[in-house]
Amino acid sequence: MRAFSTLSLAIALLVFMACGRQEQPRFHPRAAAQPPPSSTTSSGTAPSSAAPSGTVAARPTPPPSSGPAVPAPAPLADPRLMSPAALTARAPATYTVALDTTAGTIRLDVTRAWAPNGADRFYNLVTNGFYTDVAFFRVIDGFMAQCGIHGTPAVAAAWAHANIPDDPTEGAQHNTRGFVSFATAGPGTRTTQFFINLVDNSRLDGMGFTPFARVREADMPHVDALSHVYGEGAPAGRGPTQGRIQSEGNAYLRASFPELSYIRSARVL
Repeated sequence: MRAFSTLSLAIALLVFMACGRQEQPRFHPRAAAQPPPSSTTSSGTAPSSAAPSGTVAARPTPPPSSGPAVPAPAPLADPRLMSPAALTARAPATYTVALDTTAGTIRLDVTRAWAPNGADRFYNLVTNGFYTDVAFFRVIDGFMAQCGIHGTPAVAAAWAHANIPDDPTEGAQHNTRGFVSFATAGPGTRTTQFFINLVDNSRLDGMGFTPFARVREADMPHVDALSHVYGEGAPAGRGPTQGRIQSEGNAYLRASFPELSYIRSARVL
């Protein structure tokens, strides 16, 4: 009788594990899984999610003397962006953001009622200069264009755990062409990364991707012109590794992925 009970318990456990698996779409506008807070380095920057094969940051020209080379200084962090907890202003009911990108101006009309938490976060990031010199590091033709990891490692680290609550997905707008949503690594993990839907991605509805804005139709050609030469990120594709963007910043991107498109600056109109 005891052996039969043990066997029944084992079978029930296997059935429970099988039922717990959920199929995910092949492409997912994910943010990199966040390391625990204690995993940051002594300098405050988040380590790479995988050990880099070698340094790719541009090195300074060696000095003429025979002495050791002086390393290039780390990019200065904008002090406004080092305290995410202080940037919690309530966004207007509607507002428009102009992204000055290397592919042209992209205007986003934001409606706070669609996703209040997302609209507030985006407003605070834009008005405090977060999206200055920020790359579209993951652009997949026929899917979406993703950006939002700051190019200065110290700033990226400061926001790595500045999560906002999820917005309701029921009754929300759909992830169709031109709509803009925050990327997520799971429930309650939205921080600074967002993506623009290039096609109808309604299958993402209800998965935590609640649109907060829409690109003006006249600017969609500029969205379509964003460089998608690298496509999916490593290791599944040829694109950058999110962990290395966070730990090495734009130096890594410019050295290894020179054809990426960038947001030069963003402002509320």
